Amino acid sequence: MTRLRRSDRPAAPGWRPPAWSGATARSLAIAALGISLLGTARAQEPAPAAAPPATSAGAGEWRHGLSLMGQPKYPADFKHFDYVNPDAPKTGLVRQSVDGTFDSLNDIIPRGAAAAGLHLIYDTLMTPAADEVATEYGLIAESVRYPADFSSVTYRLRPEAKWHDGQPITADDVVWSFEQLTKNNPRQAYYYSHVKGAAVTGEREVTFTFDQAGNRELPQIVGQLRVMPKHWWTANGPDGKPRDISQGTLEVPLGSGPYKVKQVQPGRSISFERVPDYWGANLPVNIGSDNFAEQRYEYFRDSTVELEAFKGDQYDFRIETSAKDWATAYNFPAVKDGKVILEEFPNRSSGSMQAFIPNLRREKFQDQRVRRALNLALDFDGMNRTLFFGQYKRTSSYFQNTELASSGLPQGLELEILESVKDKIPASVFTTPYTNPEGWSEGLRRGNLREAANLLKQAGYEVKGGKLVNAKGEPFTMEILISNPAFERVALFYKPSLERLGITVNVRQVDISQYINRLRARDYDMIITGWAQSLSPGNEQRDFWGSSAADREGSGNYAGIKDAGIDALIEKVIYATSREELVAATRALDRVLLAHDYVVPSWNYPNTRTARWNRFSHPDKMPEYGGDSFPNIWWWDAEKAAKTGAAR
Repeated sequence: MTRLRRSDRPAAPGWRPPAWSGATARSLAIAALGISLLGTARAQEPAPAAAPPATSAGAGEWRHGLSLMGQPKYPADFKHFDYVNPDAPKTGLVRQSVDGTFDSLNDIIPRGAAAAGLHLIYDTLMTPAADEVATEYGLIAESVRYPADFSSVTYRLRPEAKWHDGQPITADDVVWSFEQLTKNNPRQAYYYSHVKGAAVTGEREVTFTFDQAGNRELPQIVGQLRVMPKHWWTANGPDGKPRDISQGTLEVPLGSGPYKVKQVQPGRSISFERVPDYWGANLPVNIGSDNFAEQRYEYFRDSTVELEAFKGDQYDFRIETSAKDWATAYNFPAVKDGKVILEEFPNRSSGSMQAFIPNLRREKFQDQRVRRALNLALDFDGMNRTLFFGQYKRTSSYFQNTELASSGLPQGLELEILESVKDKIPASVFTTPYTNPEGWSEGLRRGNLREAANLLKQAGYEVKGGKLVNAKGEPFTMEILISNPAFERVALFYKPSLERLGITVNVRQVDISQYINRLRARDYDMIITGWAQSLSPGNEQRDFWGSSAADREGSGNYAGIKDAGIDALIEKVIYATSREELVAATRALDRVLLAHDYVVPSWNYPNTRTARWNRFSHPDKMPEYGGDSFPNIWWWDAEKAAKTGAAR
């Protein structure tokens, strides 16, 4: 399951070497394609509660919150989340940075580049807690119910919920929002593909029906729905022409959330001011959050300029995704004087696979021996030592740094699950744990290249005149497509090893718009990106690895995976009925994905590395699954700001 919290930062197309190892929205390429993968985490939980008794014609009891497996931590009458400061001052300005540019204030559609921060102006039906796993509480919705077989869900809206123009948020708005989102965003249409319909079923009630029963995740997925104002979008704009939600626009949209757009400089900056009469300000889920009077996003097209702008106090908070910069770029006077604070926050909420991803839609990558040869050619140890100051570890799981990662040989329930699809998966998963090649010595590196050359020969290639060619005499060429300049040195480090095998390699850097378009069109040989995983994986796995997503434009199946065994294991994950079963099914899925050598795993880091100008404070005890949680539960600290100086 994947969710977007109001605290999520904007995404920059192109995955960077993660200081985060899981899910910072800033570094997620796929977020630029119209879906957030920043999920709440799942850890060990109480045993799943029994399905509620059917009441009201099988509709189930009304609930103030939903937990995927277990009961919500907070009771119906809770005052605020434990991890917030309910007395935080509501003042001050916070400035954040964004890579790239923007040309639209409509982020519903996948076309164009939408401005950062638009999540601040909209509310959703439910909202997650950062100290729980796969749990949501009512925001626009005051309560929710579903039948024992999870075949539908009904949300009852709060009577006080309203738009910034004072009009109430209605059940009709919810239905219209769902219809427009799934109509105009192919990826969201896929994400909500099991929702058969949405209908107004009461004055403040809307019911979503599903095309299947037993999918425990669907009620919560619907709870993530962003609600938009039908009356505003279906009216005429200032130019007298009808508004069109299917098109980009720079007209400031009407919202319902804690902020509204204050000022827009297209492509350069956008700022949001807190709504003084925000209808949901005193809801328990909002107490202690959204503490800044103004939030501003400054845009930078070059990462080097962006870093220098931070040093020059042009924005306040930075997630450092470059090991080189973390090691060398923060020795400027403001750090020594305590005006800039460096702090790492543990990432417990997610895992990830970052990798060099070959496009299996291209015939040359369809042979697993070729893909394994590409892995053998990567000198990770040399790369880590030379480029990353030894800060990273090699990734060996699609759910790295979580309990969901497979290891050793399968046992117990995981083994039972694998046995149930034995005829569809590689036999090696039962006998051979996955390992990446080791290359900490010159002898090992040479051995890896010899093994890679042998695999390529077995796959029908040979070297002629220093070039690797197939049986037809066609040379093996490969373009590594990047958009982020920080990845150029990574790709160039990889290139010589590939060339020693006879592969002709071209590293091509394009601008963000072209990169996104080529990603959507699957026009690439290899990219460097990844997948963020929550600790409650579910329906989004179909989008990442499912056969039905392989040829669908804009899906997260970058590699083009089509495999019956993986499809079957995805369903095992989605329909797990206990935490134990979910963990086992996910480990089985991870093991089989690894066994196919679909990607060349790169590196990971368990913490989020941050730098900030010392004008802010956060709760002493941060939420277990919230990471840095900036700026959502932070606040302006006047005493610190007085010592640091006014923002420039």
